[in-house]
Amino acid sequence: MPYVAVSAISHPGLLRERNEDSLVVGPWTLCATVTENPQTLVFPLGTPLVVAVADGLGGHPGGDLASALVVRRIASLGPALTGEVAVRDALNACNRAVYQAAGGDRGGELSAMGTTIAGVVVQPDSLMAFNVGDSRVFAASDDGLRQLSVDDSPPHPAGSTTSLVTQCLGGSPTYRAVHPHVTAEPLTPGERCLVCSDGLTDPLPTEVLEEVLREHDDGRAAFELWKAAIEAGGPDNITVAVVRVGQE
Repeated sequence: MPYVAVSAISHPGLLRERNEDSLVVGPWTLCATVTENPQTLVFPLGTPLVVAVADGLGGHPGGDLASALVVRRIASLGPALTGEVAVRDALNACNRAVYQAAGGDRGGELSAMGTTIAGVVVQPDSLMAFNVGDSRVFAASDDGLRQLSVDDSPPHPAGSTTSLVTQCLGGSPTYRAVHPHVTAEPLTPGERCLVCSDGLTDPLPTEVLEEVLREHDDGRAAFELWKAAIEAGGPDNITVAVVRVGQE
């Protein structure tokens, strides 16, 4: 029977006081907390399975609340994400929900809270990648890494960090529509996906990510990616999910 294995880890890094990243894997969520070791979950390949990372905006109030709200909503909608339109509608609904939770037009102490999101929806015959913001999705194969997400941020040198994003869910005192990036492609058996926050990709060049994924599988790969980001200074929250489709 074909299955989907997801190995994930989430950590605040070395310079942040708290973790504002949240993670959804099917019905399971990990909201703005810390895992000491990678967690691996296995699901039958069939009903749409969503795996996504939400990275609460630093420098804004309530980043942890925004990321948790979004992954919980995506978890509840996951089985219905059967096509690109459904994914776009879900992300637009999340954008509206974050804005309303921040006080809407009334504002308040949570005004302008926001989060990025990036993830995949795995189905028997296709893979959809989606994002709003600068968290990323990669396809990993023998040929290396191929980025499936589209960065909503200006280019910056490898090894540096940026807090500037050109769109996100919430993140503004006034409501702003978003234009989610959603792409669909055939599901390639044996190919893996990497879903991560920018706490992994800012300090590490793509070559390091490729090397770790080439040398390690599943939970060990997630751990070694986290370890490499920590050794590179761990400047931000780090959340990593390695997704693999296999056959028993």
